[in-house]
Amino acid sequence: MRNKSIACFCSLMTISVFAIAARAQQPSQVYRIGMLVSGSVATHGRRIDAFRQRLGELGYVEGKNIAIDYKYAEGKVQRFGELAAEMVRLKPHVIFVASTGFTAAAKKATSTIPIVAVGGDLVGTGLVNSLARPGGNVTGFTNISPDLSGKRLELLKEAVNEVARVGVLWGSSRDDQDEVKQTEIAARPLGVTIYSLPVRTAGEIAEAFLAMKREKANALVIIQGALTNSNIKQLAELATQNRLPSIGEPPDYARNGCLMSYGANNDDLWQRSALVVDKILKGRKPAELPVEQPMKFDFVINLKTAKEVGLNVPPALLARANQVIR
Repeated sequence: MRNKSIACFCSLMTISVFAIAARAQQPSQVYRIGMLVSGSVATHGRRIDAFRQRLGELGYVEGKNIAIDYKYAEGKVQRFGELAAEMVRLKPHVIFVASTGFTAAAKKATSTIPIVAVGGDLVGTGLVNSLARPGGNVTGFTNISPDLSGKRLELLKEAVNEVARVGVLWGSSRDDQDEVKQTEIAARPLGVTIYSLPVRTAGEIAEAFLAMKREKANALVIIQGALTNSNIKQLAELATQNRLPSIGEPPDYARNGCLMSYGANNDDLWQRSALVVDKILKGRKPAELPVEQPMKFDFVINLKTAKEVGLNVPPALLARANQVIR
């Protein structure tokens, strides 16, 4: 009888051990993250890597506890609605998107899936109620600021002695339009006349430069957006050919041949966005998470371009740059 009891006890212990082992081997929940990219892998690869790196630091591993679905608009604003709808059908736990226009399309496609956005005027476009209390299903970061628009014009005036008429080239998205308005506001106290140059397709870019020549613009501001980001090299080449000192926002603009770039550090914004995604996956609601503003900024000067456009950049300006391309 005693041997039988011992055998039963051993059997129960064996079953318990196997049960515990089986539970331990069960995979943890896999969270699905949707990423809507206004450009392509070529234009946004660095930022995507920054986002994924921060997720990894937070303990998320693709193929283990997260899966990321990517949708690329490749600079085609007209595809925002279609791609946002496709993403919603995949039923991700959270959607990350770095474009005000793309965010609007995503919000139109879903009012329930949390959206983490890096965009322009999220309040003015009605995507959030306020920076402090977003409400709804959208939160994230704003990369737009009148101070930044004014700073870019100030840098142009400092680099070029007689900046009086500045062409502002921008795409047709709401993101670009918001930034143009801020640039126009910033230009008034500086005594700068702004010549607005909206382009809807890459084919219209060359015509925009002809228009600038007719208007005798002596400098160029390029507003970042889905279209301009996807055509940086062409924009930089045309600016150089027309001997127009140019400034953009992300460092990529100066690195691809524009004279200068100044704006929010997008790598940092994308990394910080991963922190917000983490909070949402852990149960926080977008409505409870304030929209944040940039903390890091990049100022890059391309001296190769300066030489090609016949410009001597003042030493004091060079000293303030985060990076000087020689």
